Parts: sequence; C-alpha cells; structure tokens
Amino acid sequence: MADGHAGTDAPSTGRDRRTGVAGVLDALSDPVTERDREYRRIAALCAPFAALVLLAGLYPLAEVVRISVSTDQYRSVGVSLGAYATLFGDPYYRSVAFNSLWLAAGTTVVSVALAVPIAHALEKYDLPGEDLLVTLVSFPISLPGIVAAFMILVLFGNNGLVTAIVAALTGSRPLDVAFAVSVPGLFVAFVYSMVPRATLILRGTYAEVDEAAEEAAQSLGATPFETFRYVTLPQIRPGITGAVILTFRTGLAIFGTLIVIQTLVVWTLQISRELGNGWNVQVAGAMATVYFLFTFLFTVLGLRYTSAEVGL
Repeated sequence: MADGHAGTDAPSTGRDRRTGVAGVLDALSDPVTERDREYRRIAALCAPFAALVLLAGLYPLAEVVRISVSTDQYRSVGVSLGAYATLFGDPYYRSVAFNSLWLAAGTTVVSVALAVPIAHALEKYDLPGEDLLVTLVSFPISLPGIVAAFMILVLFGNNGLVTAIVAALTGSRPLDVAFAVSVPGLFVAFVYSMVPRATLILRGTYAEVDEAAEEAAQSLGATPFETFRYVTLPQIRPGITGAVILTFRTGLAIFGTLIVIQTLVVWTLQISRELGNGWNVQVAGAMATVYFLFTFLFTVLGLRYTSAEVGL
C-alpha cells in the first residue's frame, strides 16, 4: 500500500505543478496535461496578434513618446516636457482640442440618433429591397475620407447638384446656398462616414432583443413608441453605448475628409501641420501621445460602462 500511495503521489509532485512565469513557459514548451496543451494552442493562435501589437503598436508608441520628450529636433536625446507645456499652455492648442471634441461629440450624437431608427426599420420590418438598402447604408464604410469629402462637394459645393436644385427653387445664388466648404459641410461629411458604423453595431444588438416582451407590452395596450421606450430601448442600450464609443473614436480619427474640407482645425489635421510646417516633431509626438491616451481611456471607461449595463 505504501508503494502504491507513493506511486500516486509522484505525478502530483512532478511537472504538472507549474506556477509562475517559468512554469507557464515550461508548460508551453513541453505540455504534459490537457490544460497545458490547450494553453499552447491558445498561445499559438494569439502569437501573430501579439507580434502585430508589439511591432505595429507598442514599439511605435514608445518611439512617439520618446520623440515627444526629446531635447533635439532631429535626434531622440535628453528629456524635456516643453512640447507638453506648449500643448496645455498655448490657447491655440486648447482651441484645437476643443474643436476636436465638439465636432466628434456632435457628429456622434447625430450619427447614433440616425442609426437607431435605421437599424430598427431594417430589423423590425420586412422592407422591400432590404438587401439593397443594407448595401446603401453600409457603402460609406468602404469609401476613403477623401472620396466622402469629394461627394459632399459634388452635392453641396458651388456647382453641386443639391445646390443647383435649391438655388433654382428659391431663386437664390448658388454661392449663397452652397455650404460644402464650411463647418456644416464638414459636419455632414463626418456624419456620412459614421452613420453606417453605428447602424451595423445596432443591427447586431437588435438581433438579441426579446420580441416576446415587446409583443406582451403591445398586447397590454402599449403604443409602438411606449414599447420602444420601455421595452426595446433598455435592451439595445449597451449597443447604443458601443456605437457611441466607435463613432466618437472615428470622429476623432478622421483625417482624409479634413484634407479636402479644411474649414476647422482639429487634432489630426494639426498633427499633419506640425509635421509639414517647420517640422515640429516634438509637438507632433506629444499630440499623438495625448491622442492615444485620451482615446484609450475613453474606450476603457466606455467598455466598463457597457459591461456594467450588460451585467444588470
């Protein structure tokens, strides 16, 4: 019995007791248990993404941070916070940050507000030509920002189609009607690019809505609006939060549209100007670092809020 007991204890004191980093590495290199082999498969599947994060994410970010605190214009030497002092102390850069925030926030609110009824109609009603409608709604995602801005010029520019029609109906001059190269035109261009992204997220959320609860509310006398407000809306709220996160980040990151419609200086456009006018690489690096930290923290907080809603 003693020998048998010793034989059963031997494996438990062997290689299956793997703790710490060294134990994990040992398990990955020489798996013994089924759990070790599962970890090894997971690590193999994640390796390409981990390499991409390292080479295309962490390393460039570290270089940007290092450049932002460099004391030399063309070499990464020394440590100086002068670029950050410029960003937070110069009223011009504060106005650029304000422009970025209000434009992204405003277009996000409008885009999500438009996406909710679009997703509702696509998911709740048997619309004629639904496949074509979905294609048209999602089409702007495939367009570069420059092309989207050019389409705004074609429609609402001095010689645009909509401009000509409105001018003919109102008797106004086309120059008085055109608004493509203006802040409203830029706003419309942003919304045009962001509505499809919000709509696609909300369509996935609508697929999880409890239709039995909606039918029960209607059978009890609730109007369609009351059913949406008290039954449907609470269920799609996490999707709305996700759509807000995605569209707000998109609004902060759009650049191609700004190359064509440069009526408002925002963060991404100013980074391009810093690299083009005088090659102020330290300030450009500081702006890129602040942009990353802001969007990262915003995303983390937004996802935590979404998870809390799902938990409820």
